[in-house]
Amino acid sequence: MKYLHLIWSALLRKKTRTALTLLSLIAAFLLVGLGQAVNSVLAGSAEFLGADRLITQARTSFTQPLPMRLLPQIERVPGVRRVGHSQFFGGQYQDARNFFPQFAVNPQRLYETYPEWVLPPEQKLDFIATRNGAIAGRLLAERFGWKVGDIIPLNSFIWTQPGNNRLWEWKLVGIFDGRDEEWSKRASLMYLNYDYFDEARAGGKGLAGVFVVRVDDPLETESVAARIDALFENSPDETKTQSEQEFQLGFLRQIGDIGFIINAILGAVFFTILILTGYTMSQAVRERIPELGVLKCLGFTDRSVLLLVLGEALLLCLLGMLGGMLLAGAVTGALPPEFPVRTDAGVWGFALVSAVLLALAVGLPPALRAMRLKIVDALAGR
Repeated sequence: MKYLHLIWSALLRKKTRTALTLLSLIAAFLLVGLGQAVNSVLAGSAEFLGADRLITQARTSFTQPLPMRLLPQIERVPGVRRVGHSQFFGGQYQDARNFFPQFAVNPQRLYETYPEWVLPPEQKLDFIATRNGAIAGRLLAERFGWKVGDIIPLNSFIWTQPGNNRLWEWKLVGIFDGRDEEWSKRASLMYLNYDYFDEARAGGKGLAGVFVVRVDDPLETESVAARIDALFENSPDETKTQSEQEFQLGFLRQIGDIGFIINAILGAVFFTILILTGYTMSQAVRERIPELGVLKCLGFTDRSVLLLVLGEALLLCLLGMLGGMLLAGAVTGALPPEFPVRTDAGVWGFALVSAVLLALAVGLPPALRAMRLKIVDALAGR
């Protein structure tokens, strides 16, 4: 720390060059912060889901519906406690930009398969009794200012009513929340009464998108899943049953390996910054060769000179990291709660390690050159 003023003075020797390099580092670490925040969400997005729940879908694809007659058969499989069903609705509210997840479900079966959602008892009964009833998550209701009793028009890009009418009107009969903080952050979806949906849709009657299966023992999920799939093997309705975690991650992978894409972008960014910062450090050391010779004349050891140059690179990278991560934190902090992307301690740790490694990569070559300088050559500017 006693040489911090020397390191700082070296950085400020060319203020414009240092400022531009620092801005480049801030931009790079902003991308690192945002990218790693998304990566951490993808890695842990399904960890909160129930360990006692399975999703049964068509073997070919989750977009292929399954007939409702499979439900009682699945319910008779040993180890199954209860079975629900869900059909993606695909509606837009007022504007194409106002899209959020909506699923047509059997209300009673929803309560039994997803006990994590909390809803007042009278609203539970209203959802069961109201043919065109719907319930919305608290975050979703707050986003649009909905209240119980409102009529919510949804324009479905998938399902039509007779006459090719895509506009559906649903009566909001309840607003649910999560039983804990993790589930509350995800209360941004909507459930619709399946019976009305199935009666009113023009095609696909008697079909469900997926079946949601709760098992008696979470330790037996794999064996229960195998029994379900074996039940429909070599039939027209072959199934693929997997844990809810695997199903959610598989859904994300439908649009590609997001983690690989993000890491590839970050790798390209860091390669560019490595070249830019490395050139800056090499140029800075070349310009100060006589000054380094004077330092050695004054008694600075080769090791001290090495550490001074490395300290300069480290300080520059740490300042860039700090600025970029603070900006990333501000961006993620401004996101609504339903988008749980945050720059947590793990993201900060990754950024810190990246800054240190970057400092070593760009600082070590010029630092070694400075350490090996002979005083005569340095004073001569060679």
